[in-house]
Amino acid sequence: MAEYSPDPILSPGPQGAAQDAKSALIEALMSLAAERRWEDISIADVAERAGLSLTQFRTHFVSKGAMLAELSKRLDLIVLNSSDAALVDEPAKERLADVLLRRLDAMAPYRAGLKSIHQRARRDPLAATALNRVVINSMRFMLEAAHLESEGPMGALKLQGLVLAWARILEVWYDDQDEGLGATLAALDRELSRGERFVGYARDLDHLAQPLFSIFGKLIAGRPKFSRRRKDRWADEPEDESSTRMAD
Repeated sequence: MAEYSPDPILSPGPQGAAQDAKSALIEALMSLAAERRWEDISIADVAERAGLSLTQFRTHFVSKGAMLAELSKRLDLIVLNSSDAALVDEPAKERLADVLLRRLDAMAPYRAGLKSIHQRARRDPLAATALNRVVINSMRFMLEAAHLESEGPMGALKLQGLVLAWARILEVWYDDQDEGLGATLAALDRELSRGERFVGYARDLDHLAQPLFSIFGKLIAGRPKFSRRRKDRWADEPEDESSTRMAD
């Protein structure tokens, strides 16, 4: 596992005071998340820890959730900016494993805070739903970085499957104190192998189902004519009195 070093995308620098303030707020939030429960952190706490006013907070963010989405995007950019073109010819599982390991590297400075946030999601379905949207957006780019489809039926299947697998991988990573991350690597290999088999089964089922879909499509295509004939045949029939009474 490569040692993490701050990336200019996350670190304050020549991008200007606005970017410096956003970075300071994100760092403050993650620092507080490592110390307290997510629900015990107010936006005033974040602004104070960052050395900024509430006005400055509001200039850049509308909520803690928006800050978390921004952090996720920045971590994605670190991964995308460090993509290895030499891996293009590697098997799909190896490409995706490399991408996910690079994301874990980028997340490493925030591990304690992220663990607290994920614990919150387990206690609160609404928080879990919001976090799932953030993770889906991130995993879509992780699939693309690994040169794997993320669109269409199979892409959607891969995407949601990866989101679930990622959650299980993180559960191990949060508590993995081994410098070599042995338990995390084992979980990563296990989850990606499971996902690979599942996608293979789904693709086989899709191929088998195509003839049935074709037959079903032909039946549906012929149904409107049948419906029109029925409508014409019933057009002159008297209105049923019971139907009239029920309508009243």
